[in-house]
Amino acid sequence: MKPCQNCQAAIDEYILDKQLEPLRELTVDDFNVCADCIEIVPDACVSCGGGVYVPRGETDTPDYCPACRSDLLARTGDDPGWHHDALTT
Repeated sequence: MKPCQNCQAAIDEYILDKQLEPLRELTVDDFNVCADCIEIVPDACVSCGGGVYVPRGETDTPDYCPACRSDLLARTGDDPGWHHDALTT
């Protein structure tokens, strides 16, 4: 077991894997934090409607899941960040 990069506790891969189920295409291998150091917000991605994760201590919920952010970066060459920019008129 590897340690959590946030709290240094051993990462319980079974618990973390169950918590990550709403996240598209992500597994325990993609994270270096334990289940106690992240919160999964289901249905929050503005692009795919999937889940997003919020690190412990953060107050803003991201608009994009990691998979959609990666897709947008690959498709456009621009990193959209975690938040969707509202169109201005």
